[in-house]
Amino acid sequence: GDRMWHFAVSVFLVELYGNSLLLTAVYGLVVAGSVLLLGAIIGDWVDKNSRLKVAQTSLIVQNASVILCGIILMIIFLFKAQLLTLYHGWLLTMCYILVITIANIANLASTATAITIQRDWIVVVAGEDRSKLADMNATIRRIDQLTNILAPMAVGQIMTFGSPMIGCGFISGWNLMSMCVEYLLLWKVYQKTPTLALKSAKVEESELKQLNVKKESDVKPAEGVQLIVEKDVTGFEPQQEKEIGCAARIAEPFITFRDGWVAYYNQPVFLAGMGLAFLYMTVLGFDCITTGYAYTQGLSGSVLSLLMGASAVTGIMGTVAFTWLRRKCGLVRTGLISGAAQFACLVLCAVSVFMPGSPLDLTVSPFADISARLFESEPLPTIASPEHQPEMIFPTGMPNLLNGSTTPANSDPEMSPEPVPLISVSLLFAGVIAARVGLWSFDLTVTQLLQENVVESERGIINGVQNSMNYLLDLLHFIMVILAPNPEAFGLLVLISVSFVAMGHIMYFRFAQKSLGKQLFVCCTPDPKAASDSSPPGNTSTV
Repeated sequence: GDRMWHFAVSVFLVELYGNSLLLTAVYGLVVAGSVLLLGAIIGDWVDKNSRLKVAQTSLIVQNASVILCGIILMIIFLFKAQLLTLYHGWLLTMCYILVITIANIANLASTATAITIQRDWIVVVAGEDRSKLADMNATIRRIDQLTNILAPMAVGQIMTFGSPMIGCGFISGWNLMSMCVEYLLLWKVYQKTPTLALKSAKVEESELKQLNVKKESDVKPAEGVQLIVEKDVTGFEPQQEKEIGCAARIAEPFITFRDGWVAYYNQPVFLAGMGLAFLYMTVLGFDCITTGYAYTQGLSGSVLSLLMGASAVTGIMGTVAFTWLRRKCGLVRTGLISGAAQFACLVLCAVSVFMPGSPLDLTVSPFADISARLFESEPLPTIASPEHQPEMIFPTGMPNLLNGSTTPANSDPEMSPEPVPLISVSLLFAGVIAARVGLWSFDLTVTQLLQENVVESERGIINGVQNSMNYLLDLLHFIMVILAPNPEAFGLLVLISVSFVAMGHIMYFRFAQKSLGKQLFVCCTPDPKAASDSSPPGNTSTV
């Protein structure tokens, strides 16, 4: 349900605003900014509350927000004409703002769910078995890749053969049913894993497993030392809360934000997390930017769907490679090998910039389009005239390329675009698809490093800050595209993206060098028990 909504919300917003990307861009900016600012606070909330309460609350808020958004969108689709005439269109604008706000709340709740389940629950369920933890991480990522394929296909078919309103109703109904099923599954996992009921700031996982679940009162006095604060631990808490002034309450979120980033910086896996975040500063992924560029190069929608399917397959191959490499070479070396494999594949993308068919033109300013829109008196036309730009290619009229369409009968032969060589775009997508193997293996490596080396009391806030870093670099890459949106500048964006990926892996290499020292390039099969015993000493970070 979550994947269907993430795919469909952008389509719904485009449909509502007359095939314009304005609402979609605003939504993306709001989502990125919210997670960037609130990531540490969300993680702190995850740390301060019991696991079951956090999972249940975030699950209900997420699905309820999606259901409410679906209902509002259905109303807008039904009565858009009437809403447009009321109060000079301001009522419709308020509906747009309401949809984006509620959708943003759903995304924040989804972030909280991902932190508590994929970063905390899974560690407790796996216990001291690090191989089991790796397998569980890989399985979750495979499920995620499969849903990335199936969810857009399902929603796309419903909206194609039905309507956007039917799509809204289907997603709302699906989330209602899935919320009940997920709630029951979480409850069963919680009942079968008694250690999930224990949450302590100072006691390590190995010590927690030796405690009796029924003796929870013995553990509570130890809680609240750093980040975990239980309001019902002692009778002095209400008096302390009364003494807190209004200014202190206002400053508390800012203090949490600061402490979260300081704690993240002090983590032993800080460089590894930064390396992962730098991979988000890229246009070399199957998002709207790369898809739009592919359309300008003549690839049809059917070809793009096949390429997206191939990228999902290589992503699943990356999860398999992660588990195999970890058993053979250890966790830290797996990140090195995965990073090297990803960068080697992305070299193809850099080479594609200079191959035949590439629109790269250094004589055209990367900022020509945006400067024209901002400083010229007349706006740029939405569709260029043929006498000024005969080489402009649209996806609906590519007679000699992959989509196999024909030129309309009433078109002027002089307007028919010349075939564009496919060498450049083929190399670009070959590199992007092949790099998914190393990308997802590297992502799983850093994920498990965070799971193993962050103390239990800080898992939420550290992973919240990690999400904020990811969104920050993702936001920067969108800003980069906004500043240089013309196809002639896409080659420069590719080179910048490859450079940021290289910087990210250099950061990880520095982390690996600090962790393994002279044994960095000694590829041997580690003892699983030794690997699991080596993780607790890393759990020494403090806020």
